[in-house]
Amino acid sequence: MSKIVQYLQTPTFRKNLIAAFIAIICLFLAIYVGLKIYTKHDESIAVPKVKGLHINAALQALENAGLEYQIDSVYQMDAKPGLVIEQDPEQGFHVKSGRTIYLTIITQVAPEVAFPNIKDKTLIEATAILKNHNLKIGDTSYVADIARDIVLDAQFAGQSIRNGRMIPKGSRIDLVLGNGLGANEVEIPNLIGLPLNEAKFALSGAGLGLGTVTYDPNVTDTTTAVISAQSPGIEKGLTSLGAKIDVTLSLTAPAPTATGTPGTTGMSKPQTNPSQTNLPVKSTVPAKPTTTGSPAKSTNPPGATQKKENKSNSLGF
Repeated sequence: MSKIVQYLQTPTFRKNLIAAFIAIICLFLAIYVGLKIYTKHDESIAVPKVKGLHINAALQALENAGLEYQIDSVYQMDAKPGLVIEQDPEQGFHVKSGRTIYLTIITQVAPEVAFPNIKDKTLIEATAILKNHNLKIGDTSYVADIARDIVLDAQFAGQSIRNGRMIPKGSRIDLVLGNGLGANEVEIPNLIGLPLNEAKFALSGAGLGLGTVTYDPNVTDTTTAVISAQSPGIEKGLTSLGAKIDVTLSLTAPAPTATGTPGTTGMSKPQTNPSQTNLPVKSTVPAKPTTTGSPAKSTNPPGATQKKENKSNSLGF
C-alpha cells in the first residue's frame, strides 16, 4: 500500500496523468468537430414546394436545392397523370442538403381491373357495381324489349365486352337498356262505337293500354257515351306491345266505314239502316182480290176446282 502512495507522489505519475487528460480532451474535440462536419451543423435547406407540380418540374426543383428524392405512385380517376399529390417533408421544413424527399404522384398508366357482370341488372345496380370497380358509365341507348332499364349489353370502345376482361380503371362503359315496350307488335283494335269499359277490356286483351280519355262537351252521362275517335287509329295497322291508345268519348259514334268495324274482332253491333226498309218481306196475310178483273191465284192444288163443280152437278144444283 505504501508503494502505491509513493508512486502517486512521483513526477512520472503526474506526467502520465496529465498526458491522459490531454489525450481525452483531444479525442472529445476530434469527435465534436467531426460530427459537426459530418452532420453539417448549422447548415439547413428549406424544402421547396413541389406538391401540385408535374413530376418533371418537381424533380428539377429538388435537384436545384441539392435534395434527393424517392417516388411512389397511386392511381386516381379524374386526376392529371404525373401530378405530385403528396410530399414528405412538407414545404418550408428545414433539412440538410442531400436529404431524401418522398413524393407521391399520380401514375401515368392506369392499372387494370376485371370487368364485372352487370348484364340483366337494373340501371341503378349496374351504376353501383361499375362505381365500385372504378369504372364510369358512358352513353346509354335503348332498344325494344319487354324489360325496362335492364342492362342487355355492355360495350367498351364500341364493342361488346365479356365478363372478366381486364380493362383500365376509369374506362367508360356504354350500356344498352330495354325500353319496356317490347319487341313484339300487335294489331290496333277498332274501338269506335264501344263504351269505355268495353274498350278497356279490348285493349287489355290486345296487350295495349288506355291513354288519354277526352270527353265531348255534350257528354253528360259517361255511362252512355261511346268512343268516337282513337289515336292511333286502325289505319296505322300495328303498334308496339304495351303502347297507349288515346280515345274520345261522344254521345254517338260516327257511321262505320269499310276500313273497319268496332271491337277487337271486327264485329259491329247491329244498327238500323233506313235503306234496308225497301227489301221484300214475306207476309202470311192472304192477298185481297183486286178489282181489276184479274183472277186471283188460288192456293188450292190443281183439279180441286173441277172436282167441286162435278159434285155440285150431281146434287142438282
